[in-house]
Amino acid sequence: MLFLIGEAEQGWLVRDFLRAHGVSAALSARLKRLEDGILLNGTRVTVRAMLQEGDRLELAIEEKSSPSHILPRELPVSVLLERESFLVANKAADMPTHPSHGHFEDTLANALAYRYTQNGVVFRPRFINRLDRNTTGCVLVARHALAAARLSALMAKGEIRKTYLALVEGELREPKRIETGIRRREKSIIFREVCPIEEGDPARTLAEPICGDGRITLVRLTPYTGRTHQLRVHMASIGHPLLGDDLYGGDMTRMRRHALHAAMLRFPDPESGTDITVRAPLPADMAQILGEMGEEVLTLAQKECEGV
Repeated sequence: MLFLIGEAEQGWLVRDFLRAHGVSAALSARLKRLEDGILLNGTRVTVRAMLQEGDRLELAIEEKSSPSHILPRELPVSVLLERESFLVANKAADMPTHPSHGHFEDTLANALAYRYTQNGVVFRPRFINRLDRNTTGCVLVARHALAAARLSALMAKGEIRKTYLALVEGELREPKRIETGIRRREKSIIFREVCPIEEGDPARTLAEPICGDGRITLVRLTPYTGRTHQLRVHMASIGHPLLGDDLYGGDMTRMRRHALHAAMLRFPDPESGTDITVRAPLPADMAQILGEMGEEVLTLAQKECEGV
């Protein structure tokens, strides 16, 4: 990755520049070990070198080879936004985010590895947010280690904001702030349950009804924490499980997956700091149910996804 040194960085040491740009101690140590890890105007330097305005600082942070545990596979994948250091993909339903037991070749990671290898780019996806296999929508992916460090720091500081759309059972009439603990149920490796905050991981969610027909409500969900199954557990805990969520008591007759869509991501560009908003279109299965509820309901949902 190439940096052009500006007037504000005149006189800095390379070490200070790396720290200011989110390079972790581990990554910095790795760069120092590489023959071409840190180049200043084409010459290898140490982190004690001083920078001058107009200098070209190059960091060898791109991967040297594809990771052996991610196999490139030709799978359908939609990319909503692509920048030099990151991308936002629109994950489909029934697609795991990354390889795991039983899913080594059918994941978003496999699809992205294939897409960018085909374009001559060696690519290892670094997921900043992850979605359950049957949740659709926006997934933020860093394209190299430095971008991953920067974006992960933004996530830790709460500067990456996420909005979901969900179809829930029953009529949710008013906005609801849900604040509980969430813990794994005893003797289960999957199921989560609410509990007093002091007995689990603190979790906060804002649920805002958009429209509905008395039997189903389209809800905007804003998570302020990122616990496993948080939105699904929280909505079930207030008597409004997600449609199709068999794990937490949702009705399976109208949808064969939980009706949850990561509709929007908003975050600062890790390089320029400019605010970026990315939106994912409504998935077809949720759109079909909303259409059955009425044309006005479907239009409202589509506008929500478009930010209108």
